Amino acid sequence: MKTIDDLVAEGVSGKRVFVRADLNVPLDGQTITDDGRIRAAVPTIATLAQNGARVVVASHLGRPKGAPDPQFSLAPVAERLGELLGRPVAFATDTVGDSAKATVASLGEGEVTLLENLRFNAGETSKDDTERGGFADELAGLADSYVGDGFGAVHRKHASVYDLPARLPHAAGYLIATEVGVLKKLTEDVKRPYAVVLGGAKVSDKLGVIDHLMTKAERILIGGGMVYTFLKAEGYEVGGSMLQEDQLDTVRGYLDRAKELGVEFVLPVDVVAAARFPDLKTKAPSDPTTVPAHEIPAGLMGLDIGPESRKLYAAKLADTATIFWNGPMGVFEHPDYAEGTRAVAQGLLDSSAFTVVGGGDSAAAVRQLGFDENEFGHISTGGGASLEYLEGKTLPGLAALED
Repeated sequence: MKTIDDLVAEGVSGKRVFVRADLNVPLDGQTITDDGRIRAAVPTIATLAQNGARVVVASHLGRPKGAPDPQFSLAPVAERLGELLGRPVAFATDTVGDSAKATVASLGEGEVTLLENLRFNAGETSKDDTERGGFADELAGLADSYVGDGFGAVHRKHASVYDLPARLPHAAGYLIATEVGVLKKLTEDVKRPYAVVLGGAKVSDKLGVIDHLMTKAERILIGGGMVYTFLKAEGYEVGGSMLQEDQLDTVRGYLDRAKELGVEFVLPVDVVAAARFPDLKTKAPSDPTTVPAHEIPAGLMGLDIGPESRKLYAAKLADTATIFWNGPMGVFEHPDYAEGTRAVAQGLLDSSAFTVVGGGDSAAAVRQLGFDENEFGHISTGGGASLEYLEGKTLPGLAALED
């Protein structure tokens, strides 16, 4: 895979370089609530600008339905990107229209522009090869070369991720190179013991990675909403907790297979529960209570792992050499149910292991709960992409950069 350093060595001064970044940040109105993905994109963009390239940055944000939608505009991102780069970032109010063409044409050496949300054009996400390819053709007209650096989108067969690299000389940016290097440490060159911590809402979202990692890891710790399907599969009552009844047989199969392989599945021994889901908007105090994980009362729902489980999970992480964590242990957005996620994050830091936080809600939790993200081995910008890589799947955006 050719890298940005190779591209710079060939000379980028005066050339238009299209950078497919992942600037899909959370917004509260026009306010960016977590700029981690923007900061992760800066090294690649800055290097190109410093070497005289005319840098055309593009990204998606949210899930607009193939047409402009003001709530998903990248305008606030352009402003923040400029602050982090220490140079102004021109903003094109469309993707391949008059504004984009004029803004790109006006760029001088070392200048940067950000195009409007790629998903405002239906061709970006179209499943029709011709429609998607047509949009890629228009994007290719804006640049002389392509740098793929949006790791959080490389598992998508989208125009700017998959089709565009085939139309331009291409290379991988620093972020993608770093992410792939880290993931290889979790799949090909693993230091042991290797523990995986999986949380999040639905067990169905993690079936593939559980299946694959059972042959890689010595320990798998389960939390979040998905844990109640595991507890039910073991024959326990889970009250009103989140439950995927249709996955019970699959989960039982995994638990049986884990025993055959000698893989330790760690489930909570107690949970923090409540009669209703907490108000995440006001963060108003709820009425949490701690109950044994094997007998959650009918009127309660589990919302976090309990204090004894936190100690157990920390102990299971303490002697490891590699840890991959994806998914919070509970409803970390509310202070009454954040301690399980906090305990796991602290457990990663207290271990001497190489630690990888697998993007998405886990990365957001690390920042929201006040941890210094630099203390972790690596915090991924792409939860979905990380999981698919760990499942052994071919990621379209990486395949497009490898030829």
